[in-house]
Amino acid sequence: MLDNMIKGKAWIFGSDIDTDVIIPGKYLRTKDMQVFADHAMEGIDPDFSKKVQKGDIIVADDNFGCGSSREQAALALKYAGVGCVVARSFGRIFFRNAINVGLPLMEADVDCNEGDEVEIDLTQGIVTVNGKVFQGNKLPDFLLEMLQAGGLVAQHKAKKNIQ
Repeated sequence: MLDNMIKGKAWIFGSDIDTDVIIPGKYLRTKDMQVFADHAMEGIDPDFSKKVQKGDIIVADDNFGCGSSREQAALALKYAGVGCVVARSFGRIFFRNAINVGLPLMEADVDCNEGDEVEIDLTQGIVTVNGKVFQGNKLPDFLLEMLQAGGLVAQHKAKKNIQ
Protein backbone atom coordinates (compact mmCIF):
# COMPACT_ATOMS: atom_id res chain seq x y z
CA MET A 1 0.00 0.00 0.00
CA LEU A 2 1.38 3.39 -1.02
CA ASP A 3 1.66 6.23 1.44
CA ASN A 4 0.39 9.50 -0.04
CA MET A 5 3.22 11.36 1.70
CA ILE A 6 6.69 10.51 0.39
CA LYS A 7 9.90 11.85 1.91
CA GLY A 8 13.38 11.29 0.63
CA LYS A 9 16.67 12.70 -0.57
CA ALA A 10 16.77 14.39 -3.98
CA TRP A 11 18.70 12.97 -6.91
CA ILE A 12 18.95 15.58 -9.66
CA PHE A 13 18.82 14.76 -13.37
CA GLY A 14 18.38 17.05 -16.37
CA SER A 15 16.19 16.92 -19.45
CA ASP A 16 15.60 14.12 -21.93
CA ILE A 17 16.60 11.26 -19.63
CA ASP A 18 15.68 8.37 -21.86
CA THR A 19 14.82 4.79 -21.00
CA ASP A 20 18.19 3.61 -22.37
CA VAL A 21 20.04 5.41 -19.58
CA ILE A 22 17.44 4.48 -16.95
CA ILE A 23 17.98 0.77 -17.72
CA PRO A 24 20.42 -0.06 -20.52
CA GLY A 25 19.17 -2.52 -23.13
CA LYS A 26 21.75 -5.19 -22.30
CA TYR A 27 19.83 -5.93 -19.07
CA LEU A 28 16.42 -6.44 -20.64
CA ARG A 29 16.70 -10.18 -21.23
CA THR A 30 15.87 -11.01 -17.63
CA LYS A 31 12.77 -10.84 -15.47
CA ASP A 32 14.85 -10.54 -12.31
CA MET A 33 13.83 -7.29 -10.64
CA GLN A 34 17.09 -7.23 -8.66
CA VAL A 35 19.06 -7.05 -11.92
CA PHE A 36 16.96 -4.07 -12.98
CA ALA A 37 17.46 -2.43 -9.57
CA ASP A 38 21.22 -3.03 -9.62
CA HIS A 39 21.56 -1.27 -12.97
CA ALA A 40 19.03 1.58 -12.57
CA MET A 41 20.32 4.85 -14.04
CA GLU A 42 23.57 3.11 -14.96
CA GLY A 43 23.67 4.84 -18.32
CA ILE A 44 24.01 8.25 -16.65
CA ASP A 45 25.34 7.46 -13.14
CA PRO A 46 26.97 4.01 -12.88
CA ASP A 47 26.94 4.15 -9.06
CA PHE A 48 23.33 5.33 -8.64
CA SER A 49 21.99 1.94 -7.53
CA LYS A 50 24.68 1.70 -4.85
CA LYS A 51 23.92 5.18 -3.48
CA VAL A 52 20.14 5.51 -3.72
CA GLN A 53 18.20 4.79 -0.53
CA LYS A 54 14.66 3.48 -0.20
CA GLY A 55 12.25 6.40 -0.60
CA ASP A 56 14.69 8.74 -2.35
CA ILE A 57 13.25 11.01 -5.00
CA ILE A 58 14.43 11.71 -8.52
CA VAL A 59 13.94 15.35 -9.51
CA ALA A 60 14.36 16.02 -13.22
CA ASP A 61 13.68 18.60 -15.86
CA ASP A 62 11.73 18.00 -19.08
CA ASN A 63 10.87 14.78 -20.86
CA PHE A 64 11.98 12.25 -18.23
CA GLY A 65 11.58 8.69 -19.51
CA CYS A 66 11.52 9.52 -23.20
CA GLY A 67 12.58 6.92 -25.71
CA SER A 68 11.43 3.35 -25.92
CA SER A 69 8.32 1.81 -24.45
CA ARG A 70 10.29 -0.46 -22.09
CA GLU A 71 8.34 -0.98 -18.90
CA GLN A 72 11.60 -2.15 -17.31
CA ALA A 73 12.70 1.49 -16.91
CA ALA A 74 9.94 2.19 -14.38
CA LEU A 75 10.48 -1.21 -12.75
CA ALA A 76 14.23 -0.54 -12.38
CA LEU A 77 13.56 2.69 -10.49
CA LYS A 78 10.85 1.15 -8.34
CA TYR A 79 12.96 -1.84 -7.32
CA ALA A 80 16.03 0.35 -6.78
CA GLY A 81 13.97 2.01 -4.04
CA VAL A 82 13.03 5.29 -5.70
CA GLY A 83 9.99 6.63 -3.84
CA CYS A 84 8.85 9.03 -6.54
CA VAL A 85 9.98 10.74 -9.72
CA VAL A 86 9.25 14.46 -10.03
CA ALA A 87 9.85 16.12 -13.38
CA ARG A 88 8.61 19.13 -15.33
CA SER A 89 7.34 16.63 -17.92
CA PHE A 90 7.51 12.93 -18.73
CA GLY A 91 7.65 10.80 -21.82
CA ARG A 92 4.03 9.67 -22.28
CA ILE A 93 4.72 5.96 -22.29
CA PHE A 94 7.06 6.14 -19.28
CA PHE A 95 4.40 8.08 -17.37
CA ARG A 96 1.79 5.39 -17.90
CA ASN A 97 4.25 2.54 -17.35
CA ALA A 98 5.23 4.08 -14.00
CA ILE A 99 1.61 4.25 -12.88
CA ASN A 100 0.97 0.72 -14.14
CA VAL A 101 3.84 -0.74 -12.09
CA GLY A 102 3.12 1.37 -9.01
CA LEU A 103 5.96 3.92 -9.24
CA PRO A 104 4.66 7.32 -8.05
CA LEU A 105 5.42 10.37 -10.14
CA MET A 106 4.40 13.99 -10.34
CA GLU A 107 4.76 16.74 -12.90
CA ALA A 108 6.16 19.80 -11.13
CA ASP A 109 8.84 22.42 -11.71
CA VAL A 110 10.95 22.02 -8.57
CA ASP A 111 14.06 23.95 -7.63
CA CYS A 112 16.35 21.92 -5.37
CA ASN A 113 19.86 20.57 -5.03
CA GLU A 114 21.07 17.01 -4.90
CA GLY A 115 20.75 15.70 -1.37
CA ASP A 116 17.98 18.11 -0.31
CA GLU A 117 15.16 16.54 1.67
CA VAL A 118 12.03 16.48 -0.47
CA GLU A 119 8.48 15.83 0.71
CA ILE A 120 5.72 14.97 -1.71
CA ASP A 121 1.99 15.05 -1.04
CA LEU A 122 0.47 12.99 -3.83
CA THR A 123 -3.13 13.80 -2.87
CA GLN A 124 -2.54 17.56 -3.11
CA GLY A 125 0.05 17.57 -5.87
CA ILE A 126 2.54 19.45 -3.68
CA VAL A 127 6.32 19.16 -3.43
CA THR A 128 8.09 20.78 -0.47
CA VAL A 129 11.83 21.39 -0.39
CA ASN A 130 13.48 23.19 2.53
CA GLY A 131 10.16 24.78 3.48
CA LYS A 132 9.48 26.05 -0.04
CA VAL A 133 6.29 24.72 -1.64
CA PHE A 134 5.97 23.87 -5.32
CA GLN A 135 2.56 23.14 -6.79
CA GLY A 136 2.59 20.21 -9.16
CA ASN A 137 -0.08 18.54 -11.25
CA LYS A 138 -2.25 16.40 -9.00
CA LEU A 139 -2.92 12.96 -10.43
CA PRO A 140 -6.56 12.11 -11.09
CA ASP A 141 -8.18 10.01 -8.36
CA PHE A 142 -8.33 6.87 -10.52
CA LEU A 143 -4.54 6.99 -11.04
CA LEU A 144 -3.92 7.64 -7.34
CA GLU A 145 -6.08 4.63 -6.55
CA MET A 146 -4.04 2.54 -8.96
CA LEU A 147 -0.79 3.69 -7.32
CA GLN A 148 -2.19 3.01 -3.85
CA ALA A 149 -3.05 -0.53 -4.92
CA GLY A 150 0.52 -1.09 -6.12
CA GLY A 151 -0.15 -0.70 -9.83
CA LEU A 152 -2.59 -1.87 -12.48
CA VAL A 153 -2.20 -5.63 -12.01
CA ALA A 154 -2.32 -5.39 -8.20
CA GLN A 155 -5.44 -3.24 -8.44
CA HIS A 156 -7.10 -5.70 -10.79
CA LYS A 157 -6.28 -8.65 -8.53
CA ALA A 158 -7.62 -6.79 -5.47
CA LYS A 159 -10.87 -5.92 -7.24
CA LYS A 160 -11.25 -9.49 -8.47
CA ASN A 161 -10.95 -10.81 -4.89
CA ILE A 162 -13.58 -8.35 -3.62
CA GLN A 163 -16.25 -9.31 -6.13
